[in-house]
Amino acid sequence: MSTVLADVVIVLVGIVSAVLVGLVSRRVLGGPVGWPRSIVVGILVFVSGLPFAFWVGERTGTVSGDNHTFQTSNTVGIIVLVLSVAWIFALGVAVLVGLEALVPTRPKANPIDVVRGALAQRRRTRRYLQILEIASRHGAGFIFSGRARRSSDLSTAQQRANAVISTINASGVTFVKIGQVLSTRRDLIPEPYLSALASLQSSATTLPWPEIRTAIESELGRPIDAVFEHIDPTPLAAASVAQVHRATLLDGTKVVVKVQRPTARAQVEADVDIILRLARRAEQQTQQGRDLRAESVARGFTTTLLDELDYTIEYNNTEMIRSTLRRIAEAGSRPQPGSQTAPLSVPVVYPDASSRRMITMDLVDGTPLSRSSDRLALLNADERNTLATGLMNTVLEQILVYGVFHADLHPGNVILREDGSLGLIDFGAIGIIERSQRERLATLLLAASNEDDIAATDALLLIVDVPPETDIDSFRHDIGIMLTTVRHRNGGAGGSIFTLMLDVIRQHHIALPSTLASAFRSFATLEGCLHVLVPDFDMMGAALDRVPQLLLRMLSLKRLAASAQAEASNSAAILRTLPRRADALLTQLEKGTLGVRVRQFAASDDRGFINGIVGEIVGAFVSIAAVVVAIVLIVSGTGPLLAPNLDLFDLLGAVIGFFGFLGVMRVVRNALVRRGRGGGPTSRSGT
Repeated sequence: MSTVLADVVIVLVGIVSAVLVGLVSRRVLGGPVGWPRSIVVGILVFVSGLPFAFWVGERTGTVSGDNHTFQTSNTVGIIVLVLSVAWIFALGVAVLVGLEALVPTRPKANPIDVVRGALAQRRRTRRYLQILEIASRHGAGFIFSGRARRSSDLSTAQQRANAVISTINASGVTFVKIGQVLSTRRDLIPEPYLSALASLQSSATTLPWPEIRTAIESELGRPIDAVFEHIDPTPLAAASVAQVHRATLLDGTKVVVKVQRPTARAQVEADVDIILRLARRAEQQTQQGRDLRAESVARGFTTTLLDELDYTIEYNNTEMIRSTLRRIAEAGSRPQPGSQTAPLSVPVVYPDASSRRMITMDLVDGTPLSRSSDRLALLNADERNTLATGLMNTVLEQILVYGVFHADLHPGNVILREDGSLGLIDFGAIGIIERSQRERLATLLLAASNEDDIAATDALLLIVDVPPETDIDSFRHDIGIMLTTVRHRNGGAGGSIFTLMLDVIRQHHIALPSTLASAFRSFATLEGCLHVLVPDFDMMGAALDRVPQLLLRMLSLKRLAASAQAEASNSAAILRTLPRRADALLTQLEKGTLGVRVRQFAASDDRGFINGIVGEIVGAFVSIAAVVVAIVLIVSGTGPLLAPNLDLFDLLGAVIGFFGFLGVMRVVRNALVRRGRGGGPTSRSGT
């Protein structure tokens, strides 16, 4: 019984010792070490520590080999035994460092996260394979392989563009939506891909009415009869994200209800994850991806797409556009020459009958410009020109004066109403530009109207992100050639100044901020609307002639006075603090306590980083020096004898070498950790 109890005690002591060794190892190394390997090393230290200690004691003559009694001073014997066990522990730490070098410790993930990650990875893999299969079937495998699989069928850029469009159409809502947005980014996409992307259509089969009815009642949180007098079960339109139904409110108001498909958001979110990963990989592995800032561009597109799935954002956007139209109408009460605006309207949104996935708004009577050729044919030239000029002036004023505008103004979103006015629909995406950028944009357009290539280039350089290697003189030259060409071209044929300017920006690999890209996109899509109204409408000439008047409104005396007052207030506040700051500076000079803080290391994180590096360097030197001193002491073989085969310098060398060895192991461990991290988060593959 006593033997069993002794064995149990030995096992328990061994386990406790192993855990303690693991704890001390993690503490000494100053970082996480895997517990399984720590415990294994701890057990080895426990098993081999005492036998090694008694062996050293026998070799040095401090411990008897027969009955393990001390042959010299008890103090010296205890020190030798403890130091021997400590060196076994140090060798165990060295083993841990070696294991960390071969198989670094990874943080253990939450089991739930592991399961979720595995399921997400499975879905992504299935979707990847599906997209690859679609691309291969439509002949667009060159997107992934870098070359056309069937070169005889895809010998031209137009054929490759058509293959890409077929692939996008078959890949689902997310890719169609992203393609539609890309079709307006002339600064990123060259022809013929740009024109091909413009042909994308986000259409889908309709869902059965019972399913739509359930979705509506789920969003309302009450029966349909509590909100609507009637809803037409036959959809007015159906797309891959939502479908639209005519309806009547309880008070008799004619409305339309846009209901999001139940599975739309889940599909979009899954595809967005794939798109962001592909863009990140493209930016990391290809020069073209880096030039286009693929990840940033993809993140901007996908964020816009996800915002469009939240109809509360569309409601707020609608109200912002309504506010700009109201302000334009108020300013129009004192019209100036050339300031004619079209009577535009936006539908009223009913928030009580709307939610994140459903929106109810007025039914806009009329037909989209894209399908209004018969009605437009009945108007005379002056009426059509009035509509075109008014629409152009309104959009220009929204962009330059108020900074809020429709970001997707294609002919399908402009309605020719029954009373002859124009209405706007679909406010899922709007553009917002801050005042400083609007002033720079107006300056750019004013310089363009005067064919001033130097001023236009300077204005562009203030609003774009120019890579360091950009040839500014070449950029200015191309801008000047473009301005002169547009100025002397008949009727703006061949593209407006806005699309041609985007071409120059793209050719020089210059990144256009998303807000300005949205404005240029609106200019380009506005031109399409104007050409539907008046086929030979000279938007370049009419718009640039209007810019000086809008710039005067932006720089009105009232605005300039308000800005001057704000700047004066800021300057006054700064001036009030100058005496106190000057007094503090002179006091520090007088006391000799004046210090200078280097900006790069002003932040506490920066100082902590530098202090850590300096500390590690000093620690490395001290540890190496300790090891060298230990070796010198042991090799010298001199000093007072403490035992028959042990002198004082041997003992001191073993002690100093122990601490120096642990210090070196700590430095090696930290170096391995930094190497494993690489360049930080940016070094991850993202796959």
